[in-house]
Amino acid sequence: MSYTVADLIVDTIAAAGVRRIYGIPGDSLNGFTDVLRTSKDVTWTHVRHEEGAAFAAAGEAAITGGLAVCAGSCGPGNLHLVNGLYDAHRSRVPVLAIAAQIPAGNVGTRYFQETHPEQIFAECSSFCETLSTVDQLPYLLDIAVRTAVEERGVSVLVIPGELFLKKIDRPDRVSRIRAAGTVMRPDDESLQLAGVRLNESERVTILAGAGVAGAHDELVALAEALRAPIVHALRGKEFVEYDNPYDVGMTGLLGFSSGYRAIEHCDTLLMIGTDFPYSQFLPSKAYTIQRDVRGSQIGRRCRVDLPLIGSAADTLPLLTALISGGRSDEHLTTALDHYARTRAGLDELATSSADGDPIHPQYLTKLLSEMAADDAVFVPDVGSPVVWAARYLKMNGRRRLIGSFNHGSMANALSQSVGVSAVDPARQVIAMAGDGGLAMLLGELLTLVQNSLPVKVVVFDNSSLNFVELEMKAAGFVTFGTDLENPDFAALAESVGIWGRRVTDASALPAAVRDFLAHDGPAVLDVTTARQELSIPPAISAAQAKGFALYALRTVMSGRGDELVDLAETNLLKRLF
Repeated sequence: MSYTVADLIVDTIAAAGVRRIYGIPGDSLNGFTDVLRTSKDVTWTHVRHEEGAAFAAAGEAAITGGLAVCAGSCGPGNLHLVNGLYDAHRSRVPVLAIAAQIPAGNVGTRYFQETHPEQIFAECSSFCETLSTVDQLPYLLDIAVRTAVEERGVSVLVIPGELFLKKIDRPDRVSRIRAAGTVMRPDDESLQLAGVRLNESERVTILAGAGVAGAHDELVALAEALRAPIVHALRGKEFVEYDNPYDVGMTGLLGFSSGYRAIEHCDTLLMIGTDFPYSQFLPSKAYTIQRDVRGSQIGRRCRVDLPLIGSAADTLPLLTALISGGRSDEHLTTALDHYARTRAGLDELATSSADGDPIHPQYLTKLLSEMAADDAVFVPDVGSPVVWAARYLKMNGRRRLIGSFNHGSMANALSQSVGVSAVDPARQVIAMAGDGGLAMLLGELLTLVQNSLPVKVVVFDNSSLNFVELEMKAAGFVTFGTDLENPDFAALAESVGIWGRRVTDASALPAAVRDFLAHDGPAVLDVTTARQELSIPPAISAAQAKGFALYALRTVMSGRGDELVDLAETNLLKRLF
């Protein structure tokens, strides 16, 4: 039998550890999918929207750390990939996208479905090239795969549909491309300078992000030596907060006041593996040391006095060895006391409401955390589900928390869960979906059915684009355009063969969550949650306070004062009684 371009692509990605490709067939992809039809190593995972395919690949790459692949047919097909690829690239997970193109001889003629993917995908990829001749393939394919796994980003190969069928010499062996092991540490002079500064400092605070993955114990040992509180960014939550006596919570728009204060009151801030974007939550006067594996990331968010280039696992033990003993506990004790009070205050909000009243989303999230498996994977939608996940899910070193935390896209939860569950269907995967996010890619429920993926989808059903409303209120706008007329998502799920249950009373929620998580197969739990639940950031600016007061005045003047009553009943009365 002849050996084709499509055969070589499939053999190469299989050697790189790929076991499935997410996408939707199309005429320009037929030569590629036909090889997958008979492949014993790589399967085709059919989705209902190419955006879902890219998100699924991003979810798989996030959970495995290895290469994941998605594909789209020419024109509109591969254009749909773009949002999920942006998410993968900004989350730094390795994804290869196969973007089929119209026949090469018609490019530039405004042919049917003609686009220029090499331009469109350039900003959301580390490598994006068009295959023009068969001779290019072995080189471009190897470069694309290696760039994705080494730079932990997106590579895009644009391939005219007719080239998939072209004959090519079968290689004696294909490249087996995996990320190469490295040791990366700062030079001795930089380490010594960092040690001197840290020893001179009286109030060191650590801000840690996803870049401490694999170095949890080294991080805790450094905090112990420094007597330093550890604040985490959102993507660092799963790697930082468990088994950590120095954790004082998260900072940022979704974080805790204790995390914000621990940073505000430090004289030296040690940033470890974080690209935390909100400079207003970073100190303006503290001496700042930043460690990252990429020098280009240093100083993006605030002034940095001392850069350290190296991995967390290789660098942190070297820093710890330089720290002198006999340090004061005052800064640490103050931060831990503040965290204990903050944590207690947040936990008081995660309570059951009276039957007939909307359910508090904090209570729902707390129940999910308590009843989920020890190795569950949580995938929250952008918006209010991320707030509750950040504040009420408990990590333990085995659980994972994956989301569109850098790109901030709606509709990520269900589609990323597809990729996570495809890797290991026996592992519990919980998509914490917003009602707006779920509706945006609602067809991906059919992907669960078609591929027998037992994803558990819990819907935070508040009939609104809830986080957008909060942003409007903080800026002084009367909420507009955020209402959602929702179906009964549980009934809708049942209509396509998925277990479904709708819960409107808090008293019924514990049993419903238990049944939902125990179901052997995909499931949808539709929970009516309080629309007016406030998620207050740890630091309220004067502009936000002014904006909220302006929102209240405008709301009353526009004849919608009942919203303020609901707001007070949901938040103020709950805190008083």
